[in-house]
Amino acid sequence: MSFEEKVKHEVIKNFGVAYRAFGLSKLMGHIVALLISTPEPLSLEEIAKSLHRSKGPVSQIMRRLRDRNLIRRVWQPTSRKDFYEINPEIFENAFRNNLELVKSNTRLARQLKSVVGKEKNSHLDMLKMRLTEMEKFYEIMEKHHENFLKEWSKERTRIYK
Repeated sequence: MSFEEKVKHEVIKNFGVAYRAFGLSKLMGHIVALLISTPEPLSLEEIAKSLHRSKGPVSQIMRRLRDRNLIRRVWQPTSRKDFYEINPEIFENAFRNNLELVKSNTRLARQLKSVVGKEKNSHLDMLKMRLTEMEKFYEIMEKHHENFLKEWSKERTRIYK
């Protein structure tokens, strides 16, 4: 195995571990790592073969990655197959996906707080307090995410000058 292959294997393995730690599919991490480390677009068959997996599970993960705007399908004039590559904004889009989850949690806290807040029951006081805490926590997180994206936008502009 060449040094390049060893490095690529290590990157793929570690992305799988990292994705698993975030509660995502290890295969998803493997696919992202493979596409990040490959300079040219790959077909579904090439991805499955490279990862020693069958096309079915790979295809399902590819759909999820496309839905999250982390990869994109590209056209190859020499083939009728679908080819895939990393979306150039993969890291920003992953962060934006996380921001949407944070916003969803903020909305959930507000909704539940509204429902529970109408009740005059001392047994719900702790729940009301926790929902207020949840709402404030996610509001602050949203603000920091938004500030991060503004800072990242400036940095990205510097990188790609």
